[in-house]
Amino acid sequence: MARGPSLNLTIAEKRYAAGAAPVLAGIDLTIAAGSVTAILGPSGIGKSTLLRLIAGLDTQFTGSIQIDGQSPIDAPSPGFVFQDPRLLPWLTVLDNIRTAGQGVDTATALSALERTGLTTAANLYPRQLSGGMQRRASLARALAMSSGLLLLDEPFVSLDRALVSEMQDLVADIITADKPTTLLVTHMPEDAARLAGRVLILAGQPAKVVADLALPAPIAMRERQTIASYVEMIEAATDYRRIPAE
Repeated sequence: MARGPSLNLTIAEKRYAAGAAPVLAGIDLTIAAGSVTAILGPSGIGKSTLLRLIAGLDTQFTGSIQIDGQSPIDAPSPGFVFQDPRLLPWLTVLDNIRTAGQGVDTATALSALERTGLTTAANLYPRQLSGGMQRRASLARALAMSSGLLLLDEPFVSLDRALVSEMQDLVADIITADKPTTLLVTHMPEDAARLAGRVLILAGQPAKVVADLALPAPIAMRERQTIASYVEMIEAATDYRRIPAE
């Protein structure tokens, strides 16, 4: 995966339908190239919607998103890990990776599978994989895009904590090695404390950024005590009940 791009977000307003109340408003952010930013907030606040806007999957909003100076439509497609693996059941794992996007050839797909520990599963079908293996395959598909922009939407949801720890270590290794610009949507402070260098808290109606936290310790060198202190910091900033609706 290529080193990541910078992002500039100016989202004046996002509504799901004309006449509906805005979901997101007043978001003005610069995301540094090669950084890892976690986005936290209560369910339904608009975290996944924000990722979809950045990915260019949703273009109906007022404002501007620039990825290294390009709109999401014109920029290289990001690697996107969705809340569910979204593997095509009639294709093998290898073929699922090869269909990720244009330019993903067999060699690229095999390299992505090797990096995620799935080389021996290349010719298996999704139904033959455990939940953790399906998550790894989803991550491999995102890595194969090689755009330098990695979008993770609740990538550890529904996994037990032992598997979460394994997946976090895998993602941390990839981030440390490749320096993609990474945006991680999660509802778990522990995920952000383990993987992010910056944490954005969304709250309110419409949602806006109500806290912007820096987690400066290098991701590859974070010990339990550091992670625990970051969790406490994040939890202190996520008392959503204190954020009034507009």
